[in-house]
This record gives sequence, C-alpha cells and structure tokens, in this order.
Amino acid sequence: MISPASVSFLKQLLDTPGPSGYESAPAKLWRQQASTFASVSADVAGNSLAVVNPDGKRTIMLAGHIDEIGVIVTYIDENGYAFIAPIGGWDPQVLVAQRIRFIGRGGDVYGVVGKLPIHLIKPEERDRASKITDLWVDIGAKDKAEAESMLSVGDAGVIDARVMELPNGRIVSRSIDNRIGAFVVLEALKRYADKPGAARVVAVATAQEEIALMGGGAITSACGLNPDMALVVDVTFATDHPSIDKKAVGDTKMGSGPVLVRGSVVSPVVYNLLRDTAERENIPFSLHASGRNTSTDADAIAIAREGIATGLVSIPNRYMHSPNEMISLDDVDRTADLLAAACRAVTDRTDFTAR
Repeated sequence: MISPASVSFLKQLLDTPGPSGYESAPAKLWRQQASTFASVSADVAGNSLAVVNPDGKRTIMLAGHIDEIGVIVTYIDENGYAFIAPIGGWDPQVLVAQRIRFIGRGGDVYGVVGKLPIHLIKPEERDRASKITDLWVDIGAKDKAEAESMLSVGDAGVIDARVMELPNGRIVSRSIDNRIGAFVVLEALKRYADKPGAARVVAVATAQEEIALMGGGAITSACGLNPDMALVVDVTFATDHPSIDKKAVGDTKMGSGPVLVRGSVVSPVVYNLLRDTAERENIPFSLHASGRNTSTDADAIAIAREGIATGLVSIPNRYMHSPNEMISLDDVDRTADLLAAACRAVTDRTDFTAR
C-alpha cells in the first residue's frame, strides 16, 4: 500500500513543472525524497541517482524518466504576445484555450493560449485542425517591453493543470507521462531498502526522454552505471475507454496491474524473471507485445555499452500527452512491489544471457 506521505510527495512531484531540458525542479524534489533512505547524486545530463545496498556484486538499474512534454517561447511580438513551439509530442488541439505556466527567471509566469473565436473563423475553415503556429500566449502584458521583463525567448512552460483525485484510487494530472515512472522506481527502491536482497540497486530519474532521438539521459546514465540488469518503468495506453482498437493496440485495462512488455529490445531472461516474480507474489499483470522499438528509455539502455539485459514494465494511462492523464494508484502500488521483488530475486549467480 502506498503511504499517505508517499501520495503527498507524488502530488507535489506531478505539480512541479519540468519539461525536457528543464527538469531541475522536479529532479531536486526527487533527490530530496530519495536522500531519506538512499545515497543520492546527480550528473551533468540532468539525471538523478539513488543507491541502496552499494556493496552488492550485481548492479540493477531502475529507470523512470522525470521530464514531461511542454512548450518553449520562440518569439515575443510588439504587443507582448508570446509565440511557442512544442517540447515533445503535442496534439495542438489540446493547447487551445489552456492556461500556461512558464518557468521564468523571476518565478512562474502565467498566460492563456489565444485563438480566433469561432465567430471570426471563416465557415470553410472551422473544421480545420489548429496548428501550433495559429496560437499565441497572452500573459497580460501591455507591450513587448513589459512582456520581456517577465519572459524571455527560451523560457519553457507547461499546461497549468494540477493534480486531482477521482474515485476508485484514480488520479488525474499532466506530467504523469512519465513522472509516475520516476516515482515508481523510487518507491520500489524504498521497498527494496526495507528488505534488501543481494544486488546493488540504483534508481535513476532520467532526463530528456520526451525529446530523446539518441537516448537522452537514459543512455548516459546506463553507460555510467553499466548495470547487469535494467528495469524501465513508463506508461502505456490504457485501452478500456471508447474509440480504442484493441486489435491494434492490445488489451490493457487500468487497475489490472503492471504491464509486462515482450519482444523488441526486451531481454527474454528479464521478462521471464518479471513474469515468474509476479506469479510467485500473486501480482496481477497483463502483457503488451512490441515488435520494433518501444519508444521508451528501454531502447537506449538495451544497447548501451556492450548491451544491458533490459525489461520494460508499463502503467496503464488514459489520455496520454494531455492535461488530464489518468492512472490508478493500485497499478502504481503493484508495480513498485513487482520491481522490488524482482530485484530481490537477482543473485550473484543469475545469468542474464539467453542460452
């Protein structure tokens, strides 16, 4: 069971803005929490690391990226309106009429995304999807000089959507992709610390996954640690809502436990370890097939250095890359239990080569 203190920390972590390349604020919170039970460090790539059982002969890396999608100021016009570009993958329709929370030099700066009202859009253009270049952000400035006293080109922002609790242990927030993964690896590390096994376990809150064409912080931290095994935690699409084609995406229900990924870069040895551990611990789970890349940190970690035996565990997430992503705390709790138990199952004799 996730403790009330851990839930409170999770809410604070989700509410703290940290788009890719600007993760320092949530990363600092993560390290402060980790320091209560682990040895903590950070690196120049923006990754945060927490170590338990440092004398263990085998090293296990638990990775969850702490960055989120966001926007970046590209231009401020003479009237004080800010124009933006995406950080990470956006559907621009999601941005229309939202409130934006920028990370300014002097503190948070708030604005609203503007667009022509429906009355002024030509009838033949009303069905056209908005592009991000059609939008602007109004921060209430009267002119460019005032705007530039508050904001600068290169300042990043997020949609100003705070955590909300819903019935049945469900929470809604922006940044669940994938700050929930960073939370889970830390929660798993804490449970491992309470009952350690033989391995040295390092939880890593990785940076820049949402923009990582070459692996971002995952590959730099993996190369630095050179672990024997890596377990990556990210979100996946929950398919228990309307308009989903399960034949294409799979059957993944929120509240059904962690999702174990098979295929692609996933080590069959690590997959079997996770599956056997879940069955032994009576942790419900579902499966997801990945024929090519997984579009997660696992892709970079698996091919780091001479290759790392990598597993991928996902948490079902509704409404991904929106201001109102939704997950179940039961899934979070079970995933943390699974990771901690899987780490305990690793011994000095564990062979990670599929033979």
